[in-house]
Amino acid sequence: MMDNLEALQNAWPRLLDGIVITLQLTLGGGALAFAVAVTFGLMALHGSVWVRGAARTLIEFFRGTSLLVQLFWLFYVLPLLGVTLEPAVTGILALGLNYGAYGAEVVRGSINAVPKGQWEVSTALSLRPVHRMRRIIWPQAWAIMIPSLTNLLIMLLKGTAVANVILLHDLTYVTEQLRRATGDTFFSYGVSMIIYFLIACVLVLGANAIEARAKHKLGRGPSLREVLRLRPAPVAAKGVA
Repeated sequence: MMDNLEALQNAWPRLLDGIVITLQLTLGGGALAFAVAVTFGLMALHGSVWVRGAARTLIEFFRGTSLLVQLFWLFYVLPLLGVTLEPAVTGILALGLNYGAYGAEVVRGSINAVPKGQWEVSTALSLRPVHRMRRIIWPQAWAIMIPSLTNLLIMLLKGTAVANVILLHDLTYVTEQLRRATGDTFFSYGVSMIIYFLIACVLVLGANAIEARAKHKLGRGPSLREVLRLRPAPVAAKGVA
């Protein structure tokens, strides 16, 4: 065990570098995935059949093909066509497009889940389509879609593990180097598991805070300040008959 700990100490700088690369892929890919999800999700609801058809084609293509194949295609095939991307850019692009396609269905479904009465009210107020979406429909859909988008973000975090195939020394790559140094698979990948778990916990806590804030704005839950309060709010005493 002491040998394992010593090897971990020696590998710690490389582990930190691997964590940084994993975070870059997660946050960069997550940001791109959100932009893709909103764009394709709104396109899938457009009145034009051509716009909806284009959105469905792109969604099904990126959702229906393997992330690993997309990484290989972007990194090894595009250079044959004269387009060369940095490994980190390739990873962010593949993750963003792949998980963004899944997110587009979340966005579309969440908007459709807004009660019909809200659409009727916005129409009765004679709001322009952009204002109707921004002021009435989107805030309600946003509160609905956050849990599902959070799940996709956690899946994206785990999806970064395939980035080592395009020469990125992410957390999984460094973990394998640690395993070879120690010869102990249980220890090496146990350390990696804990690190992934801690990153996921931070992401989930952040998403929960965003969800609490979104629901509070709609009057459907406590404020973030109340959620973070250490002591429960005092309960008014009931009158004695």
